Amino acid sequence: MTPFDQSYFSNCYRDYALQNPPYKLAFYMSWVERLAPAKEALDILEVGCGLGSFLRYLHDRRPLHRLTATDISDFAVAETAKRTPSVDIRRAPADCKVFPDASFDCVCSFDVCEHVPDLESTLQAVADVLRPGGIFLLVVPVYDGLSGPLIRLLDKDPTHVHKMGRDFWLNWGRQRLQLLDWVGMVRYLLPWKYYLHLTTRRFRRHTPAILAVFRK
Repeated sequence: MTPFDQSYFSNCYRDYALQNPPYKLAFYMSWVERLAPAKEALDILEVGCGLGSFLRYLHDRRPLHRLTATDISDFAVAETAKRTPSVDIRRAPADCKVFPDASFDCVCSFDVCEHVPDLESTLQAVADVLRPGGIFLLVVPVYDGLSGPLIRLLDKDPTHVHKMGRDFWLNWGRQRLQLLDWVGMVRYLLPWKYYLHLTTRRFRRHTPAILAVFRK
């Protein structure tokens, strides 16, 4: 299996569409619009957009936002361009800056950074392209806390090069940006095709994933 080609999305996701339901995407959008600079139209970059589910959701509900995306996968770039032609999408790795400084109000990265070998370059690129006051929305799986041993057992994705705890990611983002907030997330596609997506502050130290928001 070539990393991130069509077979990757078929083999490493039991059902990509079911694992990106509207209520999950609405949760992500609420963070963008609550914490990004107060503008009617935001410039939003998604790094590692996959098949473009979040971009399509934004496009359909917030057509004034200007959407840009990158992905390292030729297949993902082609699929996103086909599904949401209004998105400016480019093939590029997450750790490569392909846009001018201060281009975006918000940069999003959903389940991407755990795949990226050069995290320092990635964070620097994110910080560079954000405008002052802009936000970086990060979602990553984490492998510590009470759920850590189970997540390590269930994780069969060979492209996960970083299997780190939540403090690693929070401190990573703090190297260039200010941590605003973070929550824990429990997400799992249940056998009867219902995608469980729960968020928590109280138990965020023990969830299998986190969402963290940083500001420039």
